[in-house]
Amino acid sequence: MISERVGDMTVFRFALLAEYPELVHGVFARCGGASAAPFDSLNVSYGGGDDDGCVAENRDRIASWSGGMDLAVLHQVHGTRVHVAGPGADSDGGSRRRPPPEADAVVTQTPRRALLVQVADCQPVLIFDPRRRVAAAVHSGWRGSIGNILGRTVAVMTDDFGCSPQDMVAGIGPSLGPCCAEFIHYRRELPEAFWKFRRGKHHFDFWAASRAQLIAAGLASAAIETGAICTRCHPHLFFSYRHAHRTGRFGAVIGLRP
Repeated sequence: MISERVGDMTVFRFALLAEYPELVHGVFARCGGASAAPFDSLNVSYGGGDDDGCVAENRDRIASWSGGMDLAVLHQVHGTRVHVAGPGADSDGGSRRRPPPEADAVVTQTPRRALLVQVADCQPVLIFDPRRRVAAAVHSGWRGSIGNILGRTVAVMTDDFGCSPQDMVAGIGPSLGPCCAEFIHYRRELPEAFWKFRRGKHHFDFWAASRAQLIAAGLASAAIETGAICTRCHPHLFFSYRHAHRTGRFGAVIGLRP
């Protein structure tokens, strides 16, 4: 991944996605926001105990970074529903004016919509079809992985927008790595099909699982970039629930320029 400093914020970008000038995308480190500890400082999530005004300010800073795009946010529930964001609807300019749709992935073909997912150990996955100009942002935790939310997102892009998976490019963002993704009771929690991703006694490589699901959905292996940054190992850079349960959520954004 490519990191750059934008004011007080640090933004990570995927080299594969950065090749497309019509695309705005970034994964935001936890610095450069308005929130106080333990949500310091660029926390984008309401409802975890942070001050609402600080969260709104943090989202406004990300919207400003995107060039003033409308943020499309979700009420994430570790499910597999994929929401399609059209023009105007479901936008969040940094406030709590309306409840967001309940889903864990969002797809759009509408310019000036910045799709935002919120994570703290789960995988933020950004997908783009440059031929059809369709973008998607996915929140994929281990439950979402089991439900193959990535495959479902690719299916929505294909069925609703006429995309071809062979045209798509994807980035798997900072998240819990195989060094720290420990599942002591994995035989009860994870289906046997996931056991092949076990590393050692109780640890699992969900980066590899996501890559496998994207390839199974039709993406080329060379079109998938893995950030390979473990959030628990780098709590100074990213919020990590496993490192500190009471913490914020960092944002990953993708959107189409006008």
